Amino acid sequence: MTEPRATTEALAVPDAILVLNAGSSSLKFTVFALGEELSPIVSGLAEELASAARFRARNEAGEVLGEHAWPDGAPGHEGAIAFLFRWLGEHVPDLTVRAVGHRVVHGGATYTAPVRIDADLLAALEALVPLAPLHQPHNLLPIRLVAAKRPDLPQVACFDTAFHRTAPDLAQAFALPAEITARGVRRYGFHGLSYEYIARTLPRIDPRAAAGRTIVLHLGNGASACAMLGGRSIASSMGFTAVDGLMMGTRTGALDPGVVLYLMDEFGMDARAIEDVLYRRSGLLGVSGLSSDMRVLLASDEPAARFAIDLFCYRIVREVGSLAAALGGLDALVFTAGIGENASPIRAKVCAPLAWLGIELDAQANEGRGLRRISTEASRVAVWVVPTDEERMIALHVREVLSL
Repeated sequence: MTEPRATTEALAVPDAILVLNAGSSSLKFTVFALGEELSPIVSGLAEELASAARFRARNEAGEVLGEHAWPDGAPGHEGAIAFLFRWLGEHVPDLTVRAVGHRVVHGGATYTAPVRIDADLLAALEALVPLAPLHQPHNLLPIRLVAAKRPDLPQVACFDTAFHRTAPDLAQAFALPAEITARGVRRYGFHGLSYEYIARTLPRIDPRAAAGRTIVLHLGNGASACAMLGGRSIASSMGFTAVDGLMMGTRTGALDPGVVLYLMDEFGMDARAIEDVLYRRSGLLGVSGLSSDMRVLLASDEPAARFAIDLFCYRIVREVGSLAAALGGLDALVFTAGIGENASPIRAKVCAPLAWLGIELDAQANEGRGLRRISTEASRVAVWVVPTDEERMIALHVREVLSL
């Protein structure tokens, strides 16, 4: 077993909030120092926890503070969390973790704001597992592990669905029998923590966009779009699950439900086989046959890669038109997340067909980096690139809920 390697001096901070974001085989973390500003001091990732697990931590400047590997076995989330607490104790002297914040994908129709976790809440969130079986169990496991290790440590759940609970009933409804709707089958929307961070940032950079009609495009391996009116969600491209809406890295996005019936009848697929197609074998990966990584596709000359990119952008343009109709017009368009923030060719391919909305892209600004306006001064619709920060949003919620 390799030992963590510190490549910079140990960090010193007394009180902090730890943010955990757990996936099926990964655990992302960020430590924020409490103060007037929430300052990130160390962040990192433990990944492939069920196989060749590895850990890496960096400081705010991106310098590697420590690395670790588990060559003799898979630690799982339990081993990763135990290691993380030990590592923080050794490499961040005098650290006092005052609270832990967690990203929880699904809050159902009940939880519209972050909440402190107790046994009753955890049981209620367990009951929502059928609504998000691929995400919810992995989000809840670290909560239980931290509670077992540090029962005195306050924990706060922050929900990816909560931001969209302001959408009107019409925007949340499916045309299904009432008894099915009553069981919680409705449009929930996801990526809410990212959208909430953008909504909090807009008043500072563009008051008109913050107060008006804005569409935010969260484009990453998971992708979605949100229509905001006055900083509140009124519609989302994602629906009952996080597979709906835009084309994604490996997910289909919106699909005629008749296709699912066809796969059952003609391919003999059961629920798990269909789940594998919808979530893991489709999207950019399935269409291109090459990769789910947009960077790989943009660098490729393969026709299938070009087609996958074109389809990805076409679906975004279609969704922007739909959401603009729901808003009754458009004042601003915002790109965020990995592809949205870093892939200038994608932004250009999305904006060009939207000229009818009043979008005029500034090509030079589009090639820049960081937070910036990328539309011309003459553009009727302001177009922005705004880096998102879901971890900071969680930390802000923890501080607010616990009055830290």
